[in-house]
Formats: sequence, C-alpha cells, structure tokens
Amino acid sequence: MKAGNTKSILQFILLLSIGVLLIWLSLRQVAPEKDNIIKAFSEANYFWIAISLSISFLSHFLRAYRWNYLLDPLGHKVDLVNANCHVFIGYFANYGIPRMGEVSRCTLAAKYDKVPFEVALGTVITERIIDFLIFLIIFFFTLLIQFNELIGLANELIFDKLRSALSGISGSPVKMIVLSVIVIGGAIAFFVLRKKIASVLKGKFGKIILGMGEGLGSIRKTKSPVKFILLSLMIWASYFYSLYACFFALEGTSQLGQKECLSLLLFGTLGVIFAPGGLGAYPFILYTILSGTFGVAEAPAFALPWLSWTSQFVLILFFGVCSLILLPIYNKKRNVVS
Repeated sequence: MKAGNTKSILQFILLLSIGVLLIWLSLRQVAPEKDNIIKAFSEANYFWIAISLSISFLSHFLRAYRWNYLLDPLGHKVDLVNANCHVFIGYFANYGIPRMGEVSRCTLAAKYDKVPFEVALGTVITERIIDFLIFLIIFFFTLLIQFNELIGLANELIFDKLRSALSGISGSPVKMIVLSVIVIGGAIAFFVLRKKIASVLKGKFGKIILGMGEGLGSIRKTKSPVKFILLSLMIWASYFYSLYACFFALEGTSQLGQKECLSLLLFGTLGVIFAPGGLGAYPFILYTILSGTFGVAEAPAFALPWLSWTSQFVLILFFGVCSLILLPIYNKKRNVVS
C-alpha cells in the first residue's frame, strides 16, 4: 500500500473517531431529555426543512455555475449539467475521505469535459481561497456584532475549563512536577530547533500568502469579476438562509434571529473541519452554543443541528448517487449528438 493511501486512511479513521466521540458526548449529555427530543423530532415542521434543502440545493447549483467563470479565461468550459454532477459527487466523496471531493471533481471534469486535471484543480483551489476569505469576513463581522456573546462562549468552553484544570494541577505536587518538566522540555526543544521551525513556518506562510494572491488575481481575469463576487456572496447567503430556515421547524428555536444564525454558521463551518462532512462535530458545536449561549432548551438545542445536518446529508447522498448514474448516460447522448 502506498504511503499516501495509508495517510489518507489514517486521517479518515482519526476524523471519523472524533466525530463518533462527539456524537457519544452529545447523546450522554442529553440522555435525560430523550423523550422531549423524540417529541421535538416528531413535531418538527418539515415544510421548513424542505425550504432549507431547496436553498441548499441552490448553493450547490451556484457553485457549479460559478466554476466556469474561473475556467473560461483558461480556455475551458464544463457543461452545466456535468458541473452540477461533479459538485454533488465531490461533496458526496468528502463524506468518505476529507478532501477526496476536490480530487473526484477534477477527475470527472477531465474525463467528461476534457479539462486538464491540473487546470481544474487550480480553479478548485482558487474557489477554496475565495471561500476562506469570505469566511474571514463573516468571522470578523460576527465578532463585531456579537462580541459579548462570543467572549462568553470562549470563557465557558475554553478559559473556565482551563482555569479549572490549572487549579487542579496546582493542588497536586506530582502534577506540578510533570507540568514543569513538559514546559521546560518544550522550551529547550523550541530553542534548539528555533531556526528550523522559523524556516518551515516562513516557507509555508509565504506559500499561503502567495496562493491567496494568485487566487484573488485570477478573479480579475474572469469575464465578469463583479458577477463572480456576487455569485460567491450568494453561495454563502444560501448557506446562511438554509440554516436559518431550520429555526422555524422547531418551536423551541423559532424565536432565534439572523444574528444567532450568523454565529451558528461560523462555528458550524469550523465543525465540518473536524470530521467527515461534520459528522458529530457540527451537531455538537451547534448544540453547545444553542443551549449554553442562547439559552435554548435541551431538546430543541439537540434536535435542530441534527435536523440540519441529516437533511443536508440526505440531499448530498441522493443527488450524489443520482449524479453517478446520470453522468455516463448524459455524456453518452452528448457524444452521439456531436
């Protein structure tokens, strides 16, 4: 087995384990509310879940449509039906192995639309850079309008727990000795390896900045930079309102507003990083914020993120499988016509 394959498998197992752990922690936390949670799911207004899925589908369509804005200056184009299939299959693949979706999408574009793999990959990387920059804008905007709530959340989840752990250590001489050895050893290791660490960080940081610059520069080469930016904003607006629509599916969350949705979108996006497709991490983070920061009752606080995550998973699963079936059939007909 190749080293790259082994690394991907180990990464998948690690992230999946994190997701399963967070699911277990969530279930243990809300076990006393089991009956209320079942009631929340059974009484949910699934009309709003359908609205959420429609908006989510729009976000995927816009991503597929926007893709040609990056390919066009490079002399390539992906058929719109194919582009949607490639995007859905890519998202579907990411539930299996993180980042496999990007590879799958570019491979399919090379097979069915004759776009060189490296060219397609370059445009997908550019997309990720743009999405990351928009995410940073959302982060700072959320921090600006909800500073007190976010500071309170950081204290609850991080600093209070850290203070509690440190106070426990200070009362135990053995723990103090172990901690001192770790700190001193870390300081010595940093001093010995400081030049090597600095060169590595400088190289990687420089590549990141250069990659962002190239990604932003490629926008100017599109046939309509303004439309590309508007499409990018519409994609994130679709993410936002897809989650916002879920609020109205449950009585216990229907009173939440767009400000709360902004915080959930921000931290929910971070949750997707920790496990394949956000399994476990996304619901756990949203549940913690809903119950701890926004004062939502246990049952709806648990039900909402799982309704949102599960509906999105079903959407990707359905259209991902349909795309796998449709692609060869659709392109066979295209070849006959041509």
